[in-house]
Amino acid sequence: MPQHKSCKKRLLTSANRNERNRVNRSYMRTMVKNFRQQVESGAEMDTAKELARMYSTLDSQARKGVLKKKTASRYKARLASLAAK
Repeated sequence: MPQHKSCKKRLLTSANRNERNRVNRSYMRTMVKNFRQQVESGAEMDTAKELARMYSTLDSQARKGVLKKKTASRYKARLASLAAK
């Protein structure tokens, strides 16, 4: 356990940030999984609209620091190629 006051504060803030990032990462992964399932099953959907929504989500996760910028870019490229098929 931390002894210094600033270390105690840092422990609390890092725990809060960790929880927030876990929720955001889970949300993003669920969206990606659902999008892939919809495309592969051939379900009726507006692909362009859904792809734009995925881009927005991935960009916001990269901005928040949940994903790195290039990782988000890689996800977007793979989803776009999947949707184009």
